[in-house]
Amino acid sequence: MKIGIEAQRIFRKRKHGMDYVVLEELKMLQKIDTVNEYVVFVKPGEDRCLQSTPRMTVVELNCPSYPLWEQWALPRAVKQWAVDLLHCTSNTAPIFCRVPLILTLHDIIFLEKRDKGNKSLYQNLGWFYRRWVVPAILDKCRYIITVSDFERDNILRKLHLDPQRVVRIYNGYNTWFDEREENVEIVNRYSQGKEYFFFFGNTDPKKNTERTLLAYAHYLQQSKKKRSLLLADFSESRLSQLLSKHHIEDIRPYILLNDYIENRHLPFLYRSAFAVLYTSLRESFGIPLLEAMASGTPVITSNTSSMPEIGGDQAALVDPCCVEAITTMMLRLETDDDYYALQRQWGLDRAGLFSWKKTTEELLLIYQQAYNMIHK
Repeated sequence: MKIGIEAQRIFRKRKHGMDYVVLEELKMLQKIDTVNEYVVFVKPGEDRCLQSTPRMTVVELNCPSYPLWEQWALPRAVKQWAVDLLHCTSNTAPIFCRVPLILTLHDIIFLEKRDKGNKSLYQNLGWFYRRWVVPAILDKCRYIITVSDFERDNILRKLHLDPQRVVRIYNGYNTWFDEREENVEIVNRYSQGKEYFFFFGNTDPKKNTERTLLAYAHYLQQSKKKRSLLLADFSESRLSQLLSKHHIEDIRPYILLNDYIENRHLPFLYRSAFAVLYTSLRESFGIPLLEAMASGTPVITSNTSSMPEIGGDQAALVDPCCVEAITTMMLRLETDDDYYALQRQWGLDRAGLFSWKKTTEELLLIYQQAYNMIHK
């Protein structure tokens, strides 16, 4: 087979979840597939994290915007490179494309009720774009891949698709999270040498930053240890707004604020954290949850959407809408050594069920099945 794979954003420096998923899949395809040929379509960027190999050609397509790149430049390149099928990896695909499509639909949050408090122009434009494109391409997809049973059920219920066309393939995690190497210099750069809970903020309302900050404020009132909160992917101005809104400005000295943390630093920060807070309102999978478990660090996570599926029934699950539930679990981990040890071991065992090798082997089966459908 000659397979085209859309990986538009993997060369950008500040990658996000979907970018890492396709990047890890591509690296694993280079390792395990010695039969098929791949053409990977990317947008130029400063982080050249994937190199061409004899069976995988990386093609850079320069175009000023995401919609133009996907709807104009990508279909032209697909025709030029004469691929048998095209796998689009980040929720959307060209509306007009001459070859069969496989789509990874990570989630359908764009069909759900919007949070009017979301002020991010980037996120809002993406929401509108997905609402326009996805309904137009679904019938053209031979297979639709999603990343959890929760999301598959959600897609089938809301989009009324043929169940045989919608396939769940779990994500994996990078094996460097399995390693036990420490780097005090990197950890101290972010933590200032303090013990800390680790939380990824983000302006997206689904990340539940506001309630998590309130839970942390309550934790500080009750804790004897008063560990810091390492807050990532968040701005000083937005933090000040939230603290002022809830009159909890006094917790600011305990917060270790970081705008963006490089992925290669994450293993050290996970390992050094007392616990990770993954208290989102909704996730289609939750790679940080898996990474933290693999690092041997207990995770407080939500009892909603995909998180119980990935974390397992013995995970430290809480109602993310209940501030006191989050606080109570933070204090339990801090005061109950046996429960802390249980959570640590549970996470390590649970993470062992996932890998990028498994992910990619299942992806190859889908490619083969789609190819067989074309050449019956």
